[in-house]
Amino acid sequence: MAFLLDDILLAPLQGLIFIAEQIHAQAMEELLDEAGVREQLRELYMRLETGKISAAEFEEREATLVERLEELEAYKKGEST
Repeated sequence: MAFLLDDILLAPLQGLIFIAEQIHAQAMEELLDEAGVREQLRELYMRLETGKISAAEFEEREATLVERLEELEAYKKGEST
């Protein structure tokens, strides 16, 4: 009987923990999405070629994206060792 009561009382907390774990997993997946960063780089090159952005704006955004890719690679190397 006591275990049933514990389960009933702790159910909301367990639900919150489950939701928090799902949010964390989704956030990590998005954070480590190397393909997404590469797609942003491709779009940036296309915008430069079509003249939609200036060379200065391109360089600034490119530097940010390349730095992000380098961070992802360093994180993945550190995680696998």
